[in-house]
Amino acid sequence: MPGIFVKPENIHHTSAVLFDLDGTLIDTAPDFIRCLNHLRDQHGLPPLPPEYIRRSVSNGARAMIRVGFGLEPEHPEYLEKHTAFLDLYEAGVAVETTLFEGMDELLVALEKKGTPWGIVTNKPARFAVPLIEALNLADRCAALVCPDHVAQRKPHPEALLLACQQMGTEPGSGIYVGDHERDIEAGRNAGMKTIAVRYGYIEEPEAIDLWQADLIADTVTDLAKLLQ
Repeated sequence: MPGIFVKPENIHHTSAVLFDLDGTLIDTAPDFIRCLNHLRDQHGLPPLPPEYIRRSVSNGARAMIRVGFGLEPEHPEYLEKHTAFLDLYEAGVAVETTLFEGMDELLVALEKKGTPWGIVTNKPARFAVPLIEALNLADRCAALVCPDHVAQRKPHPEALLLACQQMGTEPGSGIYVGDHERDIEAGRNAGMKTIAVRYGYIEEPEAIDLWQADLIADTVTDLAKLLQ
C-alpha cells in the first residue's frame, strides 16, 4: 500500500516519540552486511548480496548466523560463529552506519517543538550505547532502553513503559515507531499509538499492513509528516 496509511482515529497531543533503533531510526545494515560477509570470507565463503542480508537485520545476530551459515543455536558450530560475528560488530558498530536520510531533520523538528524522543531497542547496550555516541545522539536522546535494562524484551511493554517513565511522559499520549511486528505489538501492549515504517528491514513488506499499526509510513518523509 503506497504512501501514508492512517486509521480514522488520528494521533493527537503527542507527549513523546519513541523509536526502535535498527531499521527505524538508523541504518545499521551496512555494518551488519560488512561483518557477516567478512566472517564468511574467513571461512572461505563468497559474499552474500547486501539486500539478502539487509532484510533480516532487525532480527539481530541470530538471524545473521542463520542467513550467513544456515545454522540454528542448537548447532555445534553456532556459538563460535555467533561470538565471532558479535566481536567483529562490536569492533566497528558505526563504520558505515548512519541515520536514515531525512531522520536528523525529523529529530530537529521534534526538538524545536519541545517533544522529547527516545530509543527502545532489543539491541544490547554493549552495542547501542557506543553506536548512539558515535552518531552524536547521546545528548539529544531523552531515553535509551536496551534489553539489559529490563526483565522482558519487546514485544513485552516493560521497556517502553520504562522509557516513558524516564522521560516523565504518559504512555497513552506517546508514539512508538518501529519496523517489526514486535514493535507494534509492544506499543499496543504499552497503550501507545504506533507507527510502522515500511522503509525498514522487513522480510515481507506487504505483511506490514497486517500488523494493526495505527499509522504506516513508507518513507522518512512520510514519517515526518505524521509526526508534525
